[in-house]
Amino acid sequence: MSTKALTIGLPTPAPLRLSQAALFLDLDGTLAPIAARPQDVRPDPRRTRLLEGLNAGLDGRLAVVTGRSLPDVDRILEEKIVCVAAVHGLVRRDGDGGVHQPPVHPGLPRAVAALKDFAARDSGLIVEEKGPSVALHFRLARQHAGAARELAHHLAAETGLALQDGDMVEELRTPGPTKGDSIRSFMQSPAFAGAQPIFVGDDITDEHGFEEAERLGGYGVLVTAHRKSHARFGLPDVEAVMAWLEAAR
Repeated sequence: MSTKALTIGLPTPAPLRLSQAALFLDLDGTLAPIAARPQDVRPDPRRTRLLEGLNAGLDGRLAVVTGRSLPDVDRILEEKIVCVAAVHGLVRRDGDGGVHQPPVHPGLPRAVAALKDFAARDSGLIVEEKGPSVALHFRLARQHAGAARELAHHLAAETGLALQDGDMVEELRTPGPTKGDSIRSFMQSPAFAGAQPIFVGDDITDEHGFEEAERLGGYGVLVTAHRKSHARFGLPDVEAVMAWLEAAR
């Protein structure tokens, strides 16, 4: 990733014009508020209706790009969105329903066992298995944050898994495509080709996506105001994202 980053305090994006755009949306922190437990994010009628309308207005040039697993995305979005990049880009489902996923890293079972053993000390520690990756959430057990991060770094060095830092979560993933790589792959498909890529996200893992959207002639929209970013524009929270998307024409 480039070291160049814009400062915080980003301008609000102009109204979205569907005829020109290819839209890429993160899920947690962008389309849904961050929840204490991953399973606490559930389907929402307003969000589902909005995504269905956007997908129709964009002629299918809509993809959800998220750290969630593919089954979890389908659960939350009620199977309304076909194009999905899940597990931070490791798993990609194209518009024809075809799924692309690298082989699971051989070190993953070791990491899963170690994280489950660690999580046994506190019910607020949650291990989330996502196919080619595993995440340890400690939002409900913040007193263990230091030890959780130390363990994750140790396991990454021991196993060769890629370490992904997040907001009150550490994830160990099979090395492979990022969110930016997935956006590039979608943009190379006939359905997306020629449109302007716009990626909306909140997490540090979304920076790869912001950079790729910019490189391809589009831009990123950061959903927060608390850090530097490669995004060109910003929105303060999930409600602002929903309002911006609902105003698209």
